[in-house]
Amino acid sequence: MTTRLRNAVTLVAIGSACWAVAGVIALAANADAKVIWTCISGVILGVLGIRYTIRRERRSGI
Repeated sequence: MTTRLRNAVTLVAIGSACWAVAGVIALAANADAKVIWTCISGVILGVLGIRYTIRRERRSGI
């Protein structure tokens, strides 16, 4: 893995972790379903972003 890829994957992973923490806090605070689904969507999109970044690196050799 190149340094640039590690930085990108790390950034997306941190963002996904932040959405996961926000989701747990939202569940504990008994938030609206809209807020909880927003957090779930953020985590899912983050995981997809990690997969996309790794796949793009393999194809193009960033």
